Amino acid sequence: MPKNNAKVAVLGASGGIGQPLSLLLKNSPLVSRLTLYDIAHTPGVAADLSHIETRATVKGYLGPEQLPDCLKGCDVVVIPAGVPRKPGMTRDDLFNTNATIVATLTAACAQHCPEAMICIISNPVNSTIPITAEVFKKHGVYNPNKIFGVTTLDIVRANAFVAELKDLDPARVNVPVIGGHAGKTIIPLISQCTPKVELPQDQLATLTGRIQEAGTEVVKAKAGAGSATLSMAYAGARFVFSLVDAMNGKEGVVECSFVKSQETDCPYFSTPLLLGKKGIEKNLGIGKVSPFEEKMIAEAIPELKASIKKGEEFVKSMK
Repeated sequence: MPKNNAKVAVLGASGGIGQPLSLLLKNSPLVSRLTLYDIAHTPGVAADLSHIETRATVKGYLGPEQLPDCLKGCDVVVIPAGVPRKPGMTRDDLFNTNATIVATLTAACAQHCPEAMICIISNPVNSTIPITAEVFKKHGVYNPNKIFGVTTLDIVRANAFVAELKDLDPARVNVPVIGGHAGKTIIPLISQCTPKVELPQDQLATLTGRIQEAGTEVVKAKAGAGSATLSMAYAGARFVFSLVDAMNGKEGVVECSFVKSQETDCPYFSTPLLLGKKGIEKNLGIGKVSPFEEKMIAEAIPELKASIKKGEEFVKSMK
């Protein structure tokens, strides 16, 4: 990829996450071409964004027959497509609808841009990443270093909440969040926070619970009008920019992401990753954790394994 010349596709570009995400990508000097796909409204969204005075060219693609052209030549594909949660729903309740959407879109990626970095936002991420991997395997183009479950919002939230609690500048706070991207599988490693923060156990438990249930906090506050879209768009853009920086040869770029992993006995697990020109350069692993965090990891693994298996079985049962 020529430097600062990233060709990025957004699949699900007309939705609640897709629109603000596309705006953030259009605003970036790292992006030279933005191709937007959805089953409705993309010509309008593309026309609107194309009037912004930044260099990325923008084009909208509408419906399955236009998807191949949207993907050709892409370096990065971001997928926020799917249905959002309503109050009372878990991320897993989205499975049936979103599993089909992700399987269909990633099959097109495997055919038309097999070398691209694939960033999955569509929930349940704990299942949609195994789905993506199995689809790429079916097409014979699987590369585990290029398929990412975007968990960045968990890190963004952890940073914001810790900064608020400790009256710190959020731009300076970095909390690694490992595991998965749903409820108890979200494991904030407050013990590894930079700068170091000291919290009494009750405060730590409350903070951890808030980070794990932050998505539900937004779902409730939106009262039926959807789930986190703006903060998710911000987090998705942050991850894409980190990835593109690394692809451009920037050194020392680290982001957590839900990926194929040997760090635990879970086949997929989120940990800090050193990113490079070809995707994952090195998995930095879990590192040193507190007994409280150790216990959370142990408790998360059965749920993670079940969600992963559910995703894998879904692809195996497809025609």
